[in-house]
Amino acid sequence: MSKEWIRNPMNMALFLWITCVAISGAILFMVMTGMLNNDLPSKSQRDTWFEVNNQILNALFTLMCLYQHPKRFYHLVLLCRWEPKDILALRKFYCKNGTYKPNEWMHMMVVVILLHLNCFAQYALCGLNLGYRRSQRPAIGVGLCISVAIAAPAFASVYKILSPLGKDYETEIDQEAGKAISTDDSKPKTMQIKSLEKRYSFVAREDQRFPASRPKWIGGLFDLWDDISLAYLSVFCSCCVFGWNMERLGFGNMYVHIMTFLLFCLAPFFIFNLAAINLNNEAVREALGISGILLCFFGLLYGGFWRIQMRKKFNLPASTFCCGQPSVTDCFQWLFCCSCSLAQEVRTADHYDMVEDKLCEKQTDGGGQLVSASPCREEGTPLFTSTPSSPYQGHSSPSLFRLEYKSSPIRSSAGQSPGTHLPIVAEDSSTTHNGNTMSPPIPPAI
Repeated sequence: MSKEWIRNPMNMALFLWITCVAISGAILFMVMTGMLNNDLPSKSQRDTWFEVNNQILNALFTLMCLYQHPKRFYHLVLLCRWEPKDILALRKFYCKNGTYKPNEWMHMMVVVILLHLNCFAQYALCGLNLGYRRSQRPAIGVGLCISVAIAAPAFASVYKILSPLGKDYETEIDQEAGKAISTDDSKPKTMQIKSLEKRYSFVAREDQRFPASRPKWIGGLFDLWDDISLAYLSVFCSCCVFGWNMERLGFGNMYVHIMTFLLFCLAPFFIFNLAAINLNNEAVREALGISGILLCFFGLLYGGFWRIQMRKKFNLPASTFCCGQPSVTDCFQWLFCCSCSLAQEVRTADHYDMVEDKLCEKQTDGGGQLVSASPCREEGTPLFTSTPSSPYQGHSSPSLFRLEYKSSPIRSSAGQSPGTHLPIVAEDSSTTHNGNTMSPPIPPAI
């Protein structure tokens, strides 16, 4: 998979771009924090290294904007024109699954405008970096441009997830009504489309499960070490675990969450230190640096915001120990124990199955093993069952099946007689072909 990805020329260029950004950003970070003071003892040396890497990062991000901006202008033209073929093209980029969303034109326009704002802010920052010497650059202008350049795409990604653009919908043509509607009075008419919101589900719709009457958080907030592997991942790889958990809960794309989380937690540090580096007053520079670190700490409120959404969506119990407000408590927990809060959210998602936007208890047999949630079908219908040694036991979508026979007395019908052996399809426990994996059913008596 990774070899196929890297063979694509565009992916190779993107990987090279990410590598250069990571190296220059790391050097810039070490210079700003004083980690290279022993290797670069004089201030002039540190300033030179800072300026070189700052210009490299400025060039890299400006190149990315120059690459993306024509496409964003093209999307803006399509939005202004808004013809049927333009709508389909835009849905592929901005709508989840490329399907119709309510008020999609307005929501797409908001996202496109924010992305344009990102490009223009980067161009302004590039002009400040190239047009002024380091000692003459306006600190307020640099800080403002960096803030807008980072905040605009971050807000666009969050808006895309929370708005109807990031939700699943079922679209079907209303053939019974026979009515025709159009997106605009002057546009060609199309069949009326009924849009019904489809809730994200991890299980098949045929599973007759009942929602948990009172879903609850699994484990206490400080039960971090109940699962050692989860504890280490929550502490040392919080952003990745957070993005993965949000995606499986139906809150948007994993990579968007990871990048947005990193931006909120790291961007203030770079913004304030880049602004402070142009000041000659040492006390002001230290104050700005400390302010950036504190604002990075408040970036954890992004996790608190999504904890609030998770609690409301699945009707989980609220805690009011902080100011008597559940939302304030959720944010407080993420601020002062982000790894504990994240581990509790992951444990809760592991404990339940999500069906039609509801948390359902996982079905187990007497021995605590998961069992298939698919209801029994009518007699005479093939049944899909898993063997005990199968890795897919308890899942509704096994990959390999074998055909078995089971004697089942049924009512006499055309083409069948009582006592006919009916086939039962069962999953094969191994992937090797030992003999005949599938046996043909017994021909029915004519």
